[in-house]
Amino acid sequence: MKTILTFVCILCSLVINAQDIFPDGTPISNWFKDYKVVELEDLGKKYVITDHEVVNDSTLLQTEKIQAVIDKAAANGGGVIIIPKGTFLSGAIFFKPKTHLYLEEGAVLKGSDDISNFPVMMTRIEGESVKYFPALVNADHVDGFTLTGKGLLNGNGLRYWKAFWLRREFNPKCTNKDEMRPRLLYVSNSDNVQIANVSFKDSPFWTTHYYKCNNLKLLNLHITSPREPVKSPSTDAVDLDVCSNVLIKNCYMSVNDDAVALKGGKGPFADKNEENGENRNILIEDNTYGFCHSALTCGSESIHNYNVLFRRSTVSEASRLLNLKMRPDTPQHYEYITLQDIKGDVAKIMEIKPWTQFFNLKGEKDIKKSVANNITFENVEIDCKMDFNIKKSDQYQLKDFSFIHVKITADESHVEDLKNIQHVSKKDFVLN
Repeated sequence: MKTILTFVCILCSLVINAQDIFPDGTPISNWFKDYKVVELEDLGKKYVITDHEVVNDSTLLQTEKIQAVIDKAAANGGGVIIIPKGTFLSGAIFFKPKTHLYLEEGAVLKGSDDISNFPVMMTRIEGESVKYFPALVNADHVDGFTLTGKGLLNGNGLRYWKAFWLRREFNPKCTNKDEMRPRLLYVSNSDNVQIANVSFKDSPFWTTHYYKCNNLKLLNLHITSPREPVKSPSTDAVDLDVCSNVLIKNCYMSVNDDAVALKGGKGPFADKNEENGENRNILIEDNTYGFCHSALTCGSESIHNYNVLFRRSTVSEASRLLNLKMRPDTPQHYEYITLQDIKGDVAKIMEIKPWTQFFNLKGEKDIKKSVANNITFENVEIDCKMDFNIKKSDQYQLKDFSFIHVKITADESHVEDLKNIQHVSKKDFVLN
């Protein structure tokens, strides 16, 4: 009997160890393992925009006519708005409950480069709810929203980028929002969202932004913006802002800012504001990263990021693999973040330092203390110019970092920076 019980215990242990788990040890649910892209036939009645007075013309602004198709679908109980092959110019459009967007192969929905075609309204940007400009495509309180197809969302951002750099030359202290720019996609307050197969390019500002979304899947996306000849400023590929249960899989990201950035709020009392919050249970896997400022960033407007698994990916030309931006004006907690099965080349593997651009203590005398803990690198093989840039600061506490089966080839090493972390564990850690 004792032998049988011992065998059962061993078997149970093997099953538990074989489970696919998040960094805190909780199982990854089957929801994350369903990669099926929704079929066009399952999205309801089809509304092809060219059947409703919209014409294939890349120079003719047709915002109102495209919006009218969306409104008609919503009034009739929902359906899918289809952009056929061709190029269609638009300002901000707004999807409503039970409506979806489908871009056929060869279809281009092109954003206007005139900011007056994007009305000023309350929206979420840079960690706060303010009056600013909406995106080209917007979906608020649209549970079940899908954006699919093999077409392209073109942000047409060149004019905005040139204007930004000209303003920055005139006023070096200008903020990202001072030069008025729209995003490419903004989805907010929505559950069970799927964005799949489409391409995004040349966003004027952040490329895709998700706020207060639960059960969000980003599948097979191609997201790009250039670094030359004109840099595309602040064109983050994916901004997660107070989101939970997120899968980012089989995507290519190469932008002139962060690839995946975790947001959530900013300011001395950000953690008390109901508009802000944490990102939790984020699975980022099987992706490829080209040039970007960082493959994964916590910040700069971020409060709490918990259970983030970034794995099975290739990185090339990223400035950083992991960047933890520590704001002196915001209480922040970054915990249970694992980077696993990563190969490629970066300028730096990890950077942690005070982030002081545009911060505001709003009359508070003391900086806000932050913490980063339970950060793990496992099965990572990276070539880099410099391995670590970890600044010691009374502003934050760093603890419980692990390096397991890590091989680093570095032109310049600052491995001594790991002394700025409390409790560092290493197993099979090789530095050339």
